[in-house]
Formats: sequence, structure tokens, C-alpha cells
Amino acid sequence: MPIGLTVSEEEFAAAKTDADILRFLVNFAVLAPSGHNTQPWLFRIGDRHLDLLADRTRALPVVDPYDRALTISCGAALEHLVIAGRRFGHELIVEELPGSDPDHLATVRLGDRVATTANDIAMCRAIPDRRTTRTVYEQQPLAPDLLEACRQLAAGRGTELRIVDEPGRREEIAELVAKGDLAQFGDPAFRRELATWVHSRRAAAQDGMSGESFCLPDMLSPVGALVIRTFDLGNGIAAADRRKIAQGSPVLGVFSTPADEPGDWLSAGRALSRVLLKLTASGATAAFLNQPIEVESLRPLLKEAIGTSCMPQLLMRFGYGPALKATVRRPVEDVVVPGCR
Repeated sequence: MPIGLTVSEEEFAAAKTDADILRFLVNFAVLAPSGHNTQPWLFRIGDRHLDLLADRTRALPVVDPYDRALTISCGAALEHLVIAGRRFGHELIVEELPGSDPDHLATVRLGDRVATTANDIAMCRAIPDRRTTRTVYEQQPLAPDLLEACRQLAAGRGTELRIVDEPGRREEIAELVAKGDLAQFGDPAFRRELATWVHSRRAAAQDGMSGESFCLPDMLSPVGALVIRTFDLGNGIAAADRRKIAQGSPVLGVFSTPADEPGDWLSAGRALSRVLLKLTASGATAAFLNQPIEVESLRPLLKEAIGTSCMPQLLMRFGYGPALKATVRRPVEDVVVPGCR
């Protein structure tokens, strides 16, 4: 199961109280995707409920100045929790943004017992198997019914998922990604922030990205961080991303929401979780290409390129790629905080 964790049917059976069950489910929530693998979430467990909190000490002020991506990541963790709940026979009752505290993103309670379906099992089983795969993908197309299922899953969480598979439109978006790469890597503050989160799997922090994400052996992660911090790699990164989109990305997907507020970001994160787990359960994978959203001047151009009236929140590539190691994760005890309302 999850890296560094061994959760099992027996452990769930030993959970007698609501608090025990909710804490058990956190094992799955912590495997959600997050920018630079920052894992920007905390869980406060009371006797009969769980509060999801934003951990803004793990924010990325350069690339994510409004904590939009941070909130999306927390939304994905929330949906992992819900999916795991159904796998273990519990409907979870979720109240989003329940109070005036901006860090308090959701309150979760156990609802009625439900019959676990084969789909519930498949989606939960996909949680520890999901990867962000940054390599070139095979040219094998994704089945139309799979893509339609992904669209429906996103819509069920109030999020539009536009599928882009036309070569001309993919090339247009590839150009926006390349422009984003050049803008970001040309900014020393961006490079410093990114380099801060590049370190070995063996680091005590159990977060961030290994040098393996940049085609280096894990042991050379400090060297990778130094190179990123010191040199403007924008031209090379832009060329590589163009190639990945043009030659190694059968499909692009853009998640968009009606507005651009914290509630929309949570919805986008919950939709992201559903879609990525559906892809994983079907043998596919995905990677983020959020540069045209992170560079504010490019976001309207992406919106125009996909022909939506909604606000783009995530740009991704979908396809089939090689099996990869899981990224490191902080243990549950490091993200559960004391106290309850």
C-alpha cells in the first residue's frame, strides 16, 4: 500500500470509533498529488469529525501567490478521503469552507453505511498506484469511453474537463507551455523556489521531488537543485515540453471552473482526484503542464485556445507511460494535529 505505510483490512477492522476510522482514512488522503510534492494539508480529528486544514507553511508564493494550487491539492486529498471512505463502507458527509477561518477548508463526518461496489474498490486501489509521469507517452490513444467517463466524473464535482486531441490545437497549447517555461525559468525567484523542493528520497523531510523527476539519479538530487537554482534552463525545458506534447501526449485535458474562488479550487481538486484515479485504474497515467495557468498573462490565451467560458485551473497530459516509483510521503502522524471544535 502507500509508501512508508501499511494499511490493511485488519487495521480498518480494529478502528472502533469515528475518530479511529477517520484517522485510518487519512492514510489514503496523504497520497493525493500536490505542486512540487509539498503536501500542504493538515487533518484535525475530533471525536466524530475531521477538519481539513490548509498548511500554508508549505505554500509556493512565487508560482502560486494566491494559494490556488495549494487549495486544489487539498481538494484532491479531500476526495481521496471520500473515495477511501466508500471503499470501507462509509459515505462521508463533507461541508466545504464551513466557517470564517480561511485555513479551514472542509469538515468531514461519517455518514450512513453503504454497500461497497467493484468501482469503489478499483478507485481506492488506484490511490497508491497513481503517479505523475513526466516522460514521453506511448502513442496509443485513450478510449473514447474512458475520456467520456473522465468528463462525467469532473462534471460531477462542478468542473469542466475539456479534452484536446486535435494536433493543431495541441500545438497551440504546446507553444503556450513553452512560453510559460521561458518566463518561469527566466525568473531567479522561481528557480530558487523550485530548487528548494528538489531533494533526495532519503531526505528526512519526506516531501519534494527527487532528482529522478529531472532525469538524474536520486543521489544527485542536490546537484540538480544547484543547477536549477543557478542556471536559466528555460530553452531546454521549453523544447522538451514541446516535444512531449507534440510526440508523446495523445491527449491534453484542461480542468476549468465557473469562477476563480477557493470553493472553485476545492471543486477542481476533487475532480482532479476522481479523474486521475479513473485513469490509473484503467492503466493510464498523467502529468501536469500548468505553466500557462501559473503565468498569469498566458491564462486568458489558454482559455481562448480551448474555447471555454470557464476559468482554467489545471492543464494536464494523459496517456500510457512506464511504471515509476512512488514519491515520498510524510507519515500520517506528521499531518494530524491535535484539537477539535
